[in-house]
Amino acid sequence: MSLYTEYLTEIETRKKQALHPKPIEDGALVKEIIAQIKDADNAHRADSLKFFIYNTLPGTTSAAGEKAAFLKDIILGDVVVNEITPTFAFELLSHMKGGPSVEVLLDLALGDDLDIAKQAADVLKTQVFLYEADTDRLKAAYDAGNAVATDILNSYAAAEFFTKLPDIEEEIKVVTYIAGEGDISTDLLSPGNQAHSRSDRELHGKCMITPEAQVEIQELQKQHPDARVMLIAEKGTMGVGSSRMSGVNNVALWTGKPTSPYIPFVNNAPVVAGTNGISPIFLTTVGVTGGIGIDLKNWVKKLDSDGNPILNNDDNPILEQKYSVETGTILTINTKEKKLYNDAGDQELVDMSSSFTPQKVEFMKAGGSYAIVFGKKLQSFASETLGLELKSAYAPSKEIHHEGQGLTAVEKIFNANAVGVTPGTVLHAGSDARVKVNIVGSQDTTGLMTSQELEAMAATVLSPTVDGAYQSGCHTASVWDFKAQENTPKLMKFMHNFGLITARDPKGVYHSMTDVIHKVLNDITVDDWAIIIGGDSHTRMSKGVAFGADSGTVALALATGEATMPIPESVKVTFKGKMADHMDFRDVVHATQLQMLKQFGDNVFQGRIIEVHLGTLLADQAFTFTDWTAEMKAKASICISEDDTLIESLEIAKHRIQIMIEKGMENDANMLQGLIDIADKRIAEIKSGAKPALTADDNAKYFAEVVVNLDEINEPMIADPDVSNADVSKRYTHDTIRPISYYKAEKKVDLGFVGSCMVHKGDVKIVAQMLRNLEKAQGEVTFKAPLVVAAPTYNIIDELKEEGDWSVLQKYSGFEFDDSAPKNTARTEYENILYLERPGCNLCMGNQEKAAKGDTVLATSTRLFKGRVVEDADGKTGESLLASTPVVVLSAILGRTPTVEEYITAVEGIDLTKFAPPLEKPAGTLSAHF
Repeated sequence: MSLYTEYLTEIETRKKQALHPKPIEDGALVKEIIAQIKDADNAHRADSLKFFIYNTLPGTTSAAGEKAAFLKDIILGDVVVNEITPTFAFELLSHMKGGPSVEVLLDLALGDDLDIAKQAADVLKTQVFLYEADTDRLKAAYDAGNAVATDILNSYAAAEFFTKLPDIEEEIKVVTYIAGEGDISTDLLSPGNQAHSRSDRELHGKCMITPEAQVEIQELQKQHPDARVMLIAEKGTMGVGSSRMSGVNNVALWTGKPTSPYIPFVNNAPVVAGTNGISPIFLTTVGVTGGIGIDLKNWVKKLDSDGNPILNNDDNPILEQKYSVETGTILTINTKEKKLYNDAGDQELVDMSSSFTPQKVEFMKAGGSYAIVFGKKLQSFASETLGLELKSAYAPSKEIHHEGQGLTAVEKIFNANAVGVTPGTVLHAGSDARVKVNIVGSQDTTGLMTSQELEAMAATVLSPTVDGAYQSGCHTASVWDFKAQENTPKLMKFMHNFGLITARDPKGVYHSMTDVIHKVLNDITVDDWAIIIGGDSHTRMSKGVAFGADSGTVALALATGEATMPIPESVKVTFKGKMADHMDFRDVVHATQLQMLKQFGDNVFQGRIIEVHLGTLLADQAFTFTDWTAEMKAKASICISEDDTLIESLEIAKHRIQIMIEKGMENDANMLQGLIDIADKRIAEIKSGAKPALTADDNAKYFAEVVVNLDEINEPMIADPDVSNADVSKRYTHDTIRPISYYKAEKKVDLGFVGSCMVHKGDVKIVAQMLRNLEKAQGEVTFKAPLVVAAPTYNIIDELKEEGDWSVLQKYSGFEFDDSAPKNTARTEYENILYLERPGCNLCMGNQEKAAKGDTVLATSTRLFKGRVVEDADGKTGESLLASTPVVVLSAILGRTPTVEEYITAVEGIDLTKFAPPLEKPAGTLSAHF
């Protein structure tokens, strides 16, 4: 059977799902299609032409290579295709976005036929995705006196690829569509349980919100053909939880504009909005597509005569509506005035200056942020090659400096890694910054999209300026089903070839590592001055400053070694008082959120950096805090460590990286050894005093300062989705933090989960120690609810085996993972036993394993969004409550939430956390967690 015949069979299968033919990325299939186009009598010629023109993926795919070569033959007259004239062939090349197409255009532009060369040059002048191999050819031709090359370089020096683009419309009509009330998780736009289909954009688009919502959006488009549908989070924030490029892709697919008539199912320019704006990392993703993100501010707090918020019976502010955005409302965006108006245009509703900064307008004009990043580099290259002064065509980067004001920790990191800044310039928060990225992480459910983005921007190799890059396998670890078997090896091969350390060896030499990506990135971050970009919202390391990002921003960081963003404001978090012995550090994390909300009323963390002074906590446990900052809606977190603590954390990281080397995970560039060398250098700097651990200046300025009183934390805390709150907008947020006494030992628990990136070795040791305690007190331990335990990494399991804890867990387990025969179907029913699952995300991700529908789950996870860990059942709402490891374990044993007394008895003798404010030295900094 030919590849084309197989493709036709696949097309028939997709028709049954109401899907169009899948875009072609396989060069071998394109070869067959080209052969059929050349054969004038071929029965499949007409369809082959359509597939070739409209359904072949661009960039560096093998399909793009075959397409570009065939178009070159047409232009040179070696092949005649009546339907594809040389002029049309040039147009098709112009839409192929780099890689083979640029190579062909350069061949033609630098060739002997002057007429063809000029036509190729005109197309090249519109292209921005050029790499060193391309620019080196141009420079060599220019140095040799080639007039066409000189003409192209002059165009690049003037950035005509950008300046000749049409400006954005002055007025944009939008029609509103309320996607939901309250915070909208990206899970609504791109559910985690559909992660397997993300790289198939049309198929994945079917999962956005609901089929009913999709029909409603289409009806709005029919009724208002001159307006763009604006997706809204009413009384909430749009896009919380993760960056989720697939979420923006879905919104763009349903409401945006086609990027090119020759690139299927790739749309851009979506319009999204929220009463409280857009989540920071999601807003970055919107910028990737040249979209518009709007802070509506259409509901405000009702104030009394003294200007204080009026509270309801739950002590929440009462909101009143400033203007309506109910579904079907027509509004007008004036991009010149940067304001939102009513349909008539005579009533200003909200200022939109933050939506139309000069940089965001450039993204919109260019169709996305990538073109701006590459355009700036290309203009700089051309100016330098021609010996011309660079006259940037782009809005100048905002540089903010306050004389006499010190730097926060994040400001120091940004200044240290800044690229293209005038020497001696010191930048404060609000400045636009282009920075070097040290560590990049790609995870497996977004990795296929990252690989597609890399192909689309014609990137073939990791930037040499990146110190460490890792491709994980943790999000698809729990079930090795057909979808994982199909997607994961393909992803690992691509990323291995690109230059990353990969969790799975494409050659099958080393054991597959399903370790949680955040734990690996936390280990390979070996410099507290590093900048980390990762394809997940929980990319929040306890060393350096880490930003969760969409798959495209990850691709950009891998390809260029850079990222561009404004320097965020910081909020300082310090601690006072003494931590009770029976408390877990997770309770400190929850209490921080609770006390912050009580102190300020509003979430001062949202969109800002949390600079947390943990001082004496080693990297693993400090990560518990930085990891949770994603749920606090913070943009990132900086952890301030004392010198000795940082050195010890770096030594632990070195040891774990060495284990990766010993397992055979090193690559040809000796990346892992390079990371150990960086750690050694950093340790030497700290010990010598040449460069102590990162701290902020005493006179740094913060947006706010939060002081957490440890004395007030006297019982475990639970983050509750509050699924029955009368105010729908208050449900499924991470802001409802309650003490366990609130539940009066009456809250039934159907399943407990200890796992995800929020736990580490100490948490699994706590499970074993609690079982020992309860066995000693009761003679045996029985579970009244299932307890699922997923260690974050294989290293942890190895260490637990050596220390005797794993055997305790095995004694009580009714299921233990087997890597030689991994599960190929997800569990749907649970017994009241202990399950020892494969390292990885497990229930937290929600794309493979889930709790039974309607269950009440108590988890150490980070996700309590509707439908993520547990879906609703008929007549019973699923709940995912979040707590510390000891609370989860005890609740699974009891089948309910415990009393404070039961909890204290169960943890007696277990050294849960040694933590004290940095100025108050604890007796020792080690605990069960280490």
